Amino acid sequence: MKPDHTRRPGRPKKSPDSRREQTAGVVVVPLKLAARDAERVRSAMARPEFTSRLRGLLDDALVEIAAYENLSALCRNRRDRYLGAEEAFRLYERNWPRVDQHNMKLAERALIERLAARYGNGVLNV
Repeated sequence: MKPDHTRRPGRPKKSPDSRREQTAGVVVVPLKLAARDAERVRSAMARPEFTSRLRGLLDDALVEIAAYENLSALCRNRRDRYLGAEEAFRLYERNWPRVDQHNMKLAERALIERLAARYGNGVLNV
């Protein structure tokens, strides 16, 4: 069989839609789910409020380490960009003496209060 010289070697061409999505910061995420859950996700994705609700779920479940100065200092030996919310709460509790409470920004205080309300019954055991 002769090689096909009509095709140029290299990456396949991208469609205009995929180029637009990439420019807009849209990424395809492969996700393995049980068939029933996959069907539910497909159905939910068709709803206009899906993206904002997903963002809310992710905000509740994960904390971006770099967004909080004290948390960044506590995670200096970690490579992850995000930390599970409950894990972040436990990290604050265990390391409270190392937390700079006097210079803490309001956003980080609000995060700690939210985490304490959810995972510590409103109490930060320090």
